[in-house]
Amino acid sequence: MNNNTPNKGKKKGGFNAYWIYAIIAVLLIAFNLFQLKPTAIEIDVDKFKELAANGYVERIDLIKNEEKAEVYLDLEQIDAIKALDSIKYKSLKKSENTLSGRPYDMQFTTPPMETFYTNISEFKEKLELEKGPKFSFKVNYTSRTDWSGALSWLLFPVLILVFWFVIMRRMSGGTGGGAGGNIFNIGKSKATVFEKGKGTNTTFKDVAGLEGAKEEVEEIVDFLKNPKKYTELGAKIPKGALLVGPPGTGKTLLAKAVAGEAKVPFFSLSGSDFVEMFVGVGASRVRDLFKQAKEKSPSIIFIDEIDAIGRARGKNANMGSNDERENTLNQLLTEMDGFGTNSGVIILAATNRADVLDSALMRAGRFDRQIYVDMPDVNERKEIFKVHLKPLKLATDLDVEFLSKQTPGFSGADIANICNEAALIAARKKKKNVDKQDFLDAVDRIVGGLEKKNKIITPNEKSTIAYHEAGHATTSWLLEHASPLVKVTIVPRGRSLGAAWYLPEERQITTTEQLLDEMCSALGGRAAEQIMFGKISTGALSDLEKVTKQAYAMVSIYGLSSKLGNISYYDSQGQSGFTKPYSEERAKNIDEEVSRIIEEQYDRAVKILTENKDKLIQLAEKLLEKEVIFKDNLVEIFGDREWDKEPLSEQIAEEIKADEPTIENSNDQSSTENLKEDNLNNKEDGE
Repeated sequence: MNNNTPNKGKKKGGFNAYWIYAIIAVLLIAFNLFQLKPTAIEIDVDKFKELAANGYVERIDLIKNEEKAEVYLDLEQIDAIKALDSIKYKSLKKSENTLSGRPYDMQFTTPPMETFYTNISEFKEKLELEKGPKFSFKVNYTSRTDWSGALSWLLFPVLILVFWFVIMRRMSGGTGGGAGGNIFNIGKSKATVFEKGKGTNTTFKDVAGLEGAKEEVEEIVDFLKNPKKYTELGAKIPKGALLVGPPGTGKTLLAKAVAGEAKVPFFSLSGSDFVEMFVGVGASRVRDLFKQAKEKSPSIIFIDEIDAIGRARGKNANMGSNDERENTLNQLLTEMDGFGTNSGVIILAATNRADVLDSALMRAGRFDRQIYVDMPDVNERKEIFKVHLKPLKLATDLDVEFLSKQTPGFSGADIANICNEAALIAARKKKKNVDKQDFLDAVDRIVGGLEKKNKIITPNEKSTIAYHEAGHATTSWLLEHASPLVKVTIVPRGRSLGAAWYLPEERQITTTEQLLDEMCSALGGRAAEQIMFGKISTGALSDLEKVTKQAYAMVSIYGLSSKLGNISYYDSQGQSGFTKPYSEERAKNIDEEVSRIIEEQYDRAVKILTENKDKLIQLAEKLLEKEVIFKDNLVEIFGDREWDKEPLSEQIAEEIKADEPTIENSNDQSSTENLKEDNLNNKEDGE
């Protein structure tokens, strides 16, 4: 799968606008700090005249708007320095710091400036006549604007504005120019636009499996490319298609393929992109998104994880009338099919929580098609494996069909992860090719976790685990509808201390007998502990959890209980909330029926294991000896299962055994003793 983006090729780490703000702030602070008013010595008019009469004054500046006189001494005359307090003067000179040149040396407050200017001019002329030109000084009569004071007042509010501007950019999600880049663009759409397939190289050829879903969306793409074929018959293009399915099944990948194939503007964004802390922003972004899409119609809008804004109204945590999520949803409903026209814009959306979406969003006219993207079957898994195996260096004898049969219930994302993990394992072992054993190890690594070779287990605990797993294996072997056994292990991996590996039949419906046999097999581990040791342990936690859920599902959901009859309390729409749709008496009956079913299957497991106790002991001892056993070990002890009609499980078990070494101790254990718990009926013993 290609991860090309429209921004590919742009230089990273370019100039950031935040540097401008930082530079401005530094300059303001520096100017305010360095443009200081000189702290000159205060004198009076008589002292000034005395200094001038001795020839120590070089210049006097009369600031008429401040009524202040600034005196500059003639520093070339040593006597001028002596005329001042030398210590005070030197310390004053050392502390001066300015950007405007030499500061004045003395200052004093003048009487009314016009009169004082006349007096100083007369005093200067008189001094020149009496003592000569050398005793003269310059007189500057001017006004002054104090910019440093004004800037010091402006500094604080400017810094506050800059800080506020940066915070608003952060909250609006903007990192630069463009929509959403500042407070004025906070209501703009944040969709990524792919112009006529540019920016993504994904096509329908890159989407393996999902044949039914591909057919649905391919028709939409074909309508955009060849509209005349449909409009001639009076057909209208679907307004929207909703992709629904479990995580990892390829919903977003399918949308990327549409973007690469449709050759029309494709707007891609997530449902969370509409959510904002400000009221009305989400609705504004919806309006802006559809405005852009209409301007470029025909176009496609893809909203991933639409449940972020499409949840049923009235069920949010905030039940107020001004709920932002509900306002956003209302605007989306109006844009998709409201009073105005919305021709030429197709909506694609994806979610794995279709049960929580608002019914108004799901109706025809908004999402005309609901495309269910289910877990792949064995043939689809084979096609997915072929896609993800292309970049790998594979062994020549690798059987892709074998891998697809070994991964029932795995999604496309799981298969991609297996292929990558297998390559990592092969590299770790310094192999030149990735072989079948690496894939089996990858399945165990992903499902069960890392093998714990150094986990400390006492002999008594190991014996208990061995009999527990032998109990699972025995009951499943002797029950008709139990899943075919592949192998059993007592090597710790992840959180499990042991596991029984089954390869379940891929079926769409399950009968009561099949459920009861699975429950009995799951309880076989605890039953074996009771028979062999006369006490039970906490190792059956995962078994009990699974059995309890199955029993409650049988009674309250599937209507498989004769006592409660054909009734189901399953709420697919989530309308009941926190209330129970039945009375307290019915709840008591449900609990009693669940308890009866579980205890009956436990007693059944105890009976089966008691009748075959010698074989149970033989199997457990073999498990303690080898730590991992396969189907042929059970055939040696119990003989063939008379109801095994499909040789497929036996063939797979033989292939696995042929690829695995015989294990003598846990330190040499190969990492192929576990299996996916939910999808492969894993019988785990939690710590």
